[in-house]
Amino acid sequence: MTVRLLQGNAACAEGALVAGCRFYAGYPITPSTEIAEILARELPQVGGKFIQMEDEIASLAAVIGASVGGLKAMTATSGPGFSLMQENLGYAAAAEIPCVIVDVQRAGPSTGLPTAPSQGDVMQARWGTHGDHPIIALCPSSVSEAFFLTVEAFNFSEKYRTPVILLMDEVIAHMREPFEAPAGTMVEIVDRMSTDVPPEWYYPYDEHPSDVPPLVSFGEGFRYHITGLFHDRAGFPTQRLDEINPWWRRVMAKIQRNLERIVLYRAEAEVARARTVVIAYGATARSAAHAVKLARARRYKVGLVVLQTIWPFSESLIEQLAGEAQRVIVPEMNLGQLALEIERVVGRHKVRRVNRADGELIAPQQIMAAIEEG
Repeated sequence: MTVRLLQGNAACAEGALVAGCRFYAGYPITPSTEIAEILARELPQVGGKFIQMEDEIASLAAVIGASVGGLKAMTATSGPGFSLMQENLGYAAAAEIPCVIVDVQRAGPSTGLPTAPSQGDVMQARWGTHGDHPIIALCPSSVSEAFFLTVEAFNFSEKYRTPVILLMDEVIAHMREPFEAPAGTMVEIVDRMSTDVPPEWYYPYDEHPSDVPPLVSFGEGFRYHITGLFHDRAGFPTQRLDEINPWWRRVMAKIQRNLERIVLYRAEAEVARARTVVIAYGATARSAAHAVKLARARRYKVGLVVLQTIWPFSESLIEQLAGEAQRVIVPEMNLGQLALEIERVVGRHKVRRVNRADGELIAPQQIMAAIEEG
């Protein structure tokens, strides 16, 4: 295996190919464009398809269609394009269509600072589309994690029949780090579950022991309906509560009952004895790691938790890791988004926010200053 100096966006594209992605539809936008450029070159080499669409709305629509046709499919964008995708993101959640959306966050709102980093799309990833819906959002803090979490995004998408968002930021997307690609057998690849029942017995939204019914691709002789309307087990619109309620409970349960498998994180052993716990994600976690190192050199009892799964948010995990600490520091490149969830769990009085939303990465010294305040 060869060690290469690899960019975060390139690691994401390579992870998608290893995961089995064979369709990409998108529209170029800084700072995610390298993902599209790489896949435009590489997908045809493995029998895949790349399409540059007219806009981000059409991009996600094409991805959904490709997924229904049996292909692992993805798109990549940034804040303004992610905003345009929200309607189709809700459609994919309601219709239970596997797909991956990469959002390389940049400073906003609106056009903002196209080449500057941000973590301002955290709440949009959870609540950007209307209505109650399940969602999975993963967040890498290194080039290596950009690769592996892209693979996990596809695995989760296929396993749970749901759209999955990879929330990168401009720093991780454009930085370069040494990367050693794993051998193929070292990477777990998950494919969607099919069925062994005959077409006349198949229902794509039926009750299932795993909460995730099999998904058979169009074109294989199975006839069923797909709609964004509330639907029955065959996919046809319904207003019957005895059909709506079981379906909706199952859609929410397939994520909530699998939190232990979906929620990924790194927690240092020192967290158990720490008076102060720093909870960070994305590029900010790198600054947090350096700040924690400086603090320990000065005899502060500090622990670090790096979240790789942002949504679903695990209340029990945060309670377990930070509930006994005297203070919890949450650095974010926004004005306080994930901090709202952490405050809800451990208490607002214990949380110290470290925020900036001006397009600059939070410096370790800013986090160190918050640690010293205690």
